[in-house]
Amino acid sequence: MKTELDSLAIALYVKTDDPLKDSPQWAPWRPAVGIAPRLTDVELMTLAMMQVMVGFTSEARWLRHARAHLRHPFSLPAPAARLRRAVAQGG
Repeated sequence: MKTELDSLAIALYVKTDDPLKDSPQWAPWRPAVGIAPRLTDVELMTLAMMQVMVGFTSEARWLRHARAHLRHPFSLPAPAARLRRAVAQGG
């Protein structure tokens, strides 16, 4: 299953990256100074979409699963609060 999750993550990342580059207004505003996020916006969106597609209803369980199985495609999963904000902004 790890290989399938990696493949899904890469496919979603690629499909999300190009439209976000073409339409930068979709990305959240970032201040000029401050702490840089550990994940890019595309990585965060990919993780949020994967959570829904794989069927995790618990954010905490999804993040534990992602930390254990998705370290290869991503540096670190986003904190739960950032995922919640992203979902709230998207609809």
